[in-house]
Amino acid sequence: MHRSVPSAPRVEQVRLAFSAAQALPRLDDPVAKDLSAVARAGDCLFLACDEAAGLERLRRTGADCYGDHQHILLSDFFDLPGGPDEEMDIEGLAAVDGYLWIVGSHSLKRKKPKGDDGEGVEALARMEEIEREANRYFLGRVPMEEETPGVFALRAKVGEREAACLDMGLGCGLARWLRKDPHLARFLKVPSKENGLDIEGIAIQGDRVWLGLRGPVLVGYAVVLELMLKQPKPGRLKPRKIGPNGRRYRKHLLDTGGLGIRDLRRSGKDLLLLVGPTMALEGTAQVLKWHGGVQDEAEGMVPTSRLERMADLPYRRQSDHPEGLELWPEAGDGAFVVVYDAPGPERRDATTRTVQADIFRPGSDHAGRKG
Repeated sequence: MHRSVPSAPRVEQVRLAFSAAQALPRLDDPVAKDLSAVARAGDCLFLACDEAAGLERLRRTGADCYGDHQHILLSDFFDLPGGPDEEMDIEGLAAVDGYLWIVGSHSLKRKKPKGDDGEGVEALARMEEIEREANRYFLGRVPMEEETPGVFALRAKVGEREAACLDMGLGCGLARWLRKDPHLARFLKVPSKENGLDIEGIAIQGDRVWLGLRGPVLVGYAVVLELMLKQPKPGRLKPRKIGPNGRRYRKHLLDTGGLGIRDLRRSGKDLLLLVGPTMALEGTAQVLKWHGGVQDEAEGMVPTSRLERMADLPYRRQSDHPEGLELWPEAGDGAFVVVYDAPGPERRDATTRTVQADIFRPGSDHAGRKG
């Protein structure tokens, strides 16, 4: 168990302003109420809404204020197997070395009863249906171009850099390579909210990619998958064989006390993990530091002595679900920003279509080694 520590003090907030014309008519809720990931490049924030097949770009418009909202269609860069309107369930973003990296959840979802299903057999029958959406099986990157100082746009090609991704679809890419995994294969057929496979974080260094799993959690241990990608042909990425017996991935298991990974970020030689409940439960979300995680070049169980608890964050069942993590160095050493899914009414303004993200700065008295 983690030692009991105070929550990291919230330093200040970042105001995110979205426009009314989002070009997202299929969404049930505004983008501001459904944020799932964040990445920063210069004066720009790229954000994802997990019900869309695109991204949102905001630029700095004032001190800790971002606006000038632009919606970006990923179908402009990739031939999406489910079409441009099927959701991608984007759960992880990372802006590194001139690229914006994007990962979908790779997950299944079970249908929920609706009001007209009643409370009897109709509702039960609807819950038998499990949806498999091909666009969710996405892992790729898009070049960024600096249009003006600090303002970045996504381009299909910038110099030698070009948009590229793994093969997509239900039987392609990562999902195919996990079919024989002794720990994870059985969870490929389980919906994400029932401890099934669910990718919710990405971190990058060079050609190395770490993917954090919200599920499955294995007897209290969360899973991080590591890939090393190459680009064998235009527009296509492929993992190298880096694991045991020629596997194209490595597995790292971390004792998170039963919490799943909600986001992942590289910080120097370390990896930061935003962790929280795997299902719709009230509880605690935390930010953990995996000391020297970038230096690990073999798979296995991560010693608990290398996990440091940086912050406790509130997690309520109905609102304020911490979903996205990004470094925020101007707020101090080790500072980070957190964006929320289902933000509570105290942090959003429907009239101005704004939502508040929180900046945290952990101090030495706000952390504890796992012991």
